[in-house]
Amino acid sequence: MLFCISTMSAQIHELGVSFGGANYVGDVGSTQFIAPKDLGYGLVYRWNRSPRHSFRLSYSQMKISANDAKSDMGSRKERGYSFKNNLKEISLGMEFNFFEFDLHQPGFAATPFLYSGIAGFQHDDFYFKKGLLYEYGTHLSMAIPIIGGMKARIGDRLIISAEVGARYTFTDNLDGSAANDTAFEQYNFGKKNNKDWYFFSAVTLTYTFGKNPCYCTP
Repeated sequence: MLFCISTMSAQIHELGVSFGGANYVGDVGSTQFIAPKDLGYGLVYRWNRSPRHSFRLSYSQMKISANDAKSDMGSRKERGYSFKNNLKEISLGMEFNFFEFDLHQPGFAATPFLYSGIAGFQHDDFYFKKGLLYEYGTHLSMAIPIIGGMKARIGDRLIISAEVGARYTFTDNLDGSAANDTAFEQYNFGKKNNKDWYFFSAVTLTYTFGKNPCYCTP
């Protein structure tokens, strides 16, 4: 019994890459939530603690952009602002499987999943002045990821997953509408109480490794 208790702590791990598309929703451009158009990629690590949940650490890098000309709002089309921003994100949280996803059992396995946690990201800072875009540095911000998807085992060691993820950020300046430097606050615009969102829709391929847990018979 003591031997089994000590070896059950060994869990399986996953390490892989993700590729997909990103988009933004805020005070510039379209207000469509899920519309991936800018390239993003990243690295993903999962520590599967049980068939129902795992801890997840990921690094993502992506571009976001928006153009008032593609907005459904007449006031934005008339204004004519556009921007591009570069994001670098690190996220840590828990992934919950709707069905048991036991990687130690042979055969096909698949399940929908949800993920949430906390994310920190770096983005470019800029502001608009007379319709022109001026960049003045970078800034670190926080976000809450809300992600849903589907994953399946496609071999003894490979897992493929597809997901759509929203990030509610604690900043309003992904689009240059709320400069955090007092020297540029006079150029701020848009809704001050609404924070920006960005979305990342991705496909991830991971490789599993690690010791199998001990299954003890009575």
